[in-house]
Amino acid sequence: MDKGQARVRLVQAGAGLLAAALIAGCGSAYRPVVTPINPNGPPPQPNSLVAVVSSPSPTAPGVATIIDYSGDTIKAQANIGPGPIAFTIDGTGTSGYTVNSDGTLTSFDVSAGLRTDPTHVRYSTLPAASQPVQLFTPAAGVWAADQNQSVTDVLTQVPATFKLAIPVAPTPVMTIGTGGVGQHNYSISQNNVNTPAGSVLPFGVDCNNAPKAVTQNGEADALETANYTVSARIPLGICPVYAIPSADGRRVFVLNRGSDTVTVIDSQNNALDACTPFTNQNGQLVNCHPSLPLSTTAGLVGANASAIAGPVYGEYNAATNQLIIANYDGGTVSVIDVSLDVYGNDSPTFGTTFTIPVGNNPAAVTVLADGSRAYTADQADGTVHILNLTSHSVEKILTVVGHPRTVVSTSNSLFGKVYVASPDSPYLTILRTDQDIVDTTVLVQGNIVDVRVSSQNGGSGNNNDTSREPGGGQPCYLPGATASASLASCQTLP
Repeated sequence: MDKGQARVRLVQAGAGLLAAALIAGCGSAYRPVVTPINPNGPPPQPNSLVAVVSSPSPTAPGVATIIDYSGDTIKAQANIGPGPIAFTIDGTGTSGYTVNSDGTLTSFDVSAGLRTDPTHVRYSTLPAASQPVQLFTPAAGVWAADQNQSVTDVLTQVPATFKLAIPVAPTPVMTIGTGGVGQHNYSISQNNVNTPAGSVLPFGVDCNNAPKAVTQNGEADALETANYTVSARIPLGICPVYAIPSADGRRVFVLNRGSDTVTVIDSQNNALDACTPFTNQNGQLVNCHPSLPLSTTAGLVGANASAIAGPVYGEYNAATNQLIIANYDGGTVSVIDVSLDVYGNDSPTFGTTFTIPVGNNPAAVTVLADGSRAYTADQADGTVHILNLTSHSVEKILTVVGHPRTVVSTSNSLFGKVYVASPDSPYLTILRTDQDIVDTTVLVQGNIVDVRVSSQNGGSGNNNDTSREPGGGQPCYLPGATASASLASCQTLP
């Protein structure tokens, strides 16, 4: 071997040793760990369900049906108390409550896993003399307007267990609260007594059949939640039938069907919204409004020119600080500005009212969360009027199944939905708000008593934690019946 070959082999050997050393060193050298970053998708939509209570017959067990918002499919059904007559869900949207024809209460889970067993459906027995006609179910506790002895029943929530009864003015039709910010609830009574005998008139005899013939004013009794006493007795208009709190709890609005007015209660002062006009810190003249008139004649002609309004139901819209009220007798909807200034006084525009003609006998109205549109339940016509709340005009009219009495709305995606229920039909009509069309109908067991929506995010929809029973001055069944037939249908309807 010559010197050149030896030099080549030496170089090759050195390269091999260097490679071996490098390979050996790789095992102990630091190698960073790379963790992939996966993109996050949109947050999940909050759980949104629709609860429907229906009644196959006045004496048979009622049925609670849970419908999914996204697919309009029935998720669960369970039997509840016999002949349910009024239904609502609580302020958290997790429990439903019914008043039943036998004087009992039922509570059930508003859940896709609802089952007919004691853990999901619970029954409560009230004192033998009780005759509950309406429920108010805030986040804590249950309050019931009790006709028989003119009291408000107070119960625990789950299970609903009777605690005590608070005496109130005769013929109570509902109890309402101030959204948890106040220290008192209000019992709304029609105060109907058969003078001079002084006996209390049966439920709904006057205010349901002939509200314009009634002369006795109603009364709101302030119920202190701390000690269950009456702290104030506030005069109302004739035949009060429904009350609506503002979102901040500073005002309570009572609809008086007999006098065509809205009584305004300043719940901060626990009195009528009355004051001596004064100049506020901004130099604006402030007036108070103890009562708002609901004349339906402004700008209307023909069949809608009647001066009678007959308010029976409404909603408060927090986005626009407006009351949207269904005037059953006048066939109109009132849009009322009830905004406050920064000091909690009535704003300069408070009480400004727009009147929109709709179908015959609108029994209910609902407002989209953004305040853009409202939807009516025209009971006599079997229609829904879709109202533009900016132009105060009718955009569209849809025909629905039956003679609707309830309409509620919610949103849980890019569009909202409106649910329409009729007391003479087992079909729930569902509307889509992106196109304002009838999306589908869902068949339940028995005619529908009422429907409520449950959106768990609290920022969408119009959750309603009060119920109403037909006959308490509100539309009973189908319009056009005689007084005796109307009252009979109130007594036999679920």
